[in-house]
Amino acid sequence: MVENSGKLTRAEQKAQRPIQILDAAFEEFVERGFMATRVEDIADRIGVTKGTIYVYFPTKEELFSAMIRHISVPFEVVLTEANELSGTCTERLKSLIRLFYERVLENRKTREMLRFVVAEGSRFPEVVDTHFRELMEPIFARTQVLLDEGTHLGEFRRAPAARASIIFAPVLSMAVETLIFGNRKDLDLPSYIEAHLDIVINGLAVSRG
Repeated sequence: MVENSGKLTRAEQKAQRPIQILDAAFEEFVERGFMATRVEDIADRIGVTKGTIYVYFPTKEELFSAMIRHISVPFEVVLTEANELSGTCTERLKSLIRLFYERVLENRKTREMLRFVVAEGSRFPEVVDTHFRELMEPIFARTQVLLDEGTHLGEFRRAPAARASIIFAPVLSMAVETLIFGNRKDLDLPSYIEAHLDIVINGLAVSRG
């Protein structure tokens, strides 16, 4: 009986190569920024030649765009899991907000994506616009449907705050703080999330007085 040595076949290595390149590119872009990152440095991280990188990604710009798509997977997960939530509108809204913190804000790669958007957005406006259209807009739309349903059922009052962009604004604020301070400051995320939920739910609650 031949034991599996644990080594990947050449075909398996080739299949994994694009992901390895994108992961290495992410680390280089985080460390150096777009302009200072060299394709050869990305290649060195995974032990391949610069030419190998160009086989999969003909330019550094295309590599950057592909890297952004690669690290955006958590947004797709949020949308999928949001469609599976159950309970009252209030319960689903709370779960959706928690889900966004868990899948997106607590993920290093998606936090760093915000840095890329701010730092490189003017260089890659089509990447930013595509990301928002394909990933954020569906999440906002799903949230707005939930808010409208809650309003229709009398769980939420008709209020200016009943807008998806307003609901998620505190998440963006915390993401910025996390990028600025890193581990140098205790941001007490659990308490922040509870405060966020308190503001949203009580702000939307129908007065029974």
